[in-house]
Amino acid sequence: MLTDGYHDVPAGRLAMVVTHLEMHAKPAITQVCLPDGITLRTVPSPTLDWYRDIYRRVGADWLWFSRLELSDADLAAIIHDPKVRIFTLSVDGQDEALLELDFRQDGTCELAFFGLTDALIGKGVGRSFMTHAIDVAWAAPITLFYVHTCTLDSPQALSFYRRSGFTPMRQQIEIAPDNRIKGTAGFTRNHAPHVPIFD
Repeated sequence: MLTDGYHDVPAGRLAMVVTHLEMHAKPAITQVCLPDGITLRTVPSPTLDWYRDIYRRVGADWLWFSRLELSDADLAAIIHDPKVRIFTLSVDGQDEALLELDFRQDGTCELAFFGLTDALIGKGVGRSFMTHAIDVAWAAPITLFYVHTCTLDSPQALSFYRRSGFTPMRQQIEIAPDNRIKGTAGFTRNHAPHVPIFD
């Protein structure tokens, strides 16, 4: 129903404004060192259990769901593809971040996932982690580095991507099931309390 420019969202679903951002050349960036005790490492062939664990811990507050709905075979096909590169940040041997760069489309790199767990948020590591993402992306023969974020993500995400050198290009509306209602993809009603549930 359309009323004065508003659209109803069906019960049990979430509406998100998705912003698509692009970078067409490597920006001038200042290298930022990680704080002591935090190390960056490449994860060359992550197990499905490792990937799902870090994906959940990084993305639960923002209702990341897409990879949690994939079968083992479909998820493995993505994260074990040699053109997909995965990195993490470790604290005392515990992995607490996810950076996934997807080079499967020739000439481009998608910043598929980027995030920190609560253990690292506010520790000043996001800038260094993004600098690494930019360096790795533009070391390949690409002409486009892109990312998208949505209104379910951290309120700081869009401005962070812009400060990193990405330019917003367009917006779209995405409507998806609210997995918290039926407890699918491992979500409960306690996840993302900042997002209301309508069922």
